[in-house]
Amino acid sequence: MVPTIETENFRSGFIAIVGAPNAGKSTLLNRILGEKISITSKKPQTTRNRILGVAHRPESQMVFIDTPGVHQARGDLNTRIVDVALTALGDVDLVLLMADLASPSPPAEKLLVKALENLKCPVMLALNKTDRVPKNSVLPAIETWSGRYAFREIMPLSAKQGDGVAALLTVMESHLPPGPPFFPADSLTDLPYRFLVAEVIREKAFRLTGQEIPYAVAVTVDTFKEEPAKKLARIEATIHVERDSQKGIIIGKKGSKLKQIGADARKDIERMLATRVYLKLFVRVQKNWSQDTKALRRFGY
Repeated sequence: MVPTIETENFRSGFIAIVGAPNAGKSTLLNRILGEKISITSKKPQTTRNRILGVAHRPESQMVFIDTPGVHQARGDLNTRIVDVALTALGDVDLVLLMADLASPSPPAEKLLVKALENLKCPVMLALNKTDRVPKNSVLPAIETWSGRYAFREIMPLSAKQGDGVAALLTVMESHLPPGPPFFPADSLTDLPYRFLVAEVIREKAFRLTGQEIPYAVAVTVDTFKEEPAKKLARIEATIHVERDSQKGIIIGKKGSKLKQIGADARKDIERMLATRVYLKLFVRVQKNWSQDTKALRRFGY
């Protein structure tokens, strides 16, 4: 369940972390979350897909999308990897570009700056690996990058050591729009995707049926097939209820309520996965599942 936030000043949003290979994107995400959810390696193709991590703060929920390293791609695989990264820029609230102070990559940086053109959301720059360069080289780097793009903020840091990360989070938080959290308080990542997809659908079922449906609703994701070539995810899920009357409420007149649940859920899932989604929902009555040990285990409780 998405937690109730009492403060009116709460902020939430999606943040894409982009950069050249080995700029430290995954290291930064792991540092922010305090957990290793995104693998790291010196090989530029280590991260091939988006990894989503949720940072919960007292006044905000920050949903990070860690993307593959952008480089001059050769071959179908590398081209798709770069496409994955650049596509993430299309529908987020904030973009964090990471640059490697110790080992700059001018070709990749040029590609990245070009990709930032015409973006409507704010863009910040993190100059990473300050621990590996002379202190007097940081200011010239800031001046150089300032001439490349109109960044909202430019912040030096060391993702590996943690220097400057707290300040970065505070500034990023200030650039997020006001709004409630997207994910439950115990969600850390989109691994597995099935769980988060189920939670989104369950939330929409709650919100769109109001007080008509008790909290005896569970969702299982029956199929989850990704089609990278089509930039599409095909998902089939079942909404489980305990009584026939609940099934009727979920479906609605001529299926209108179920269609609305599906439409709203699909929008959030597409934001979460950063890809198009084909979502098909079913409704099934499973008598008293909330009191059935086997059913509880199956539904992840």
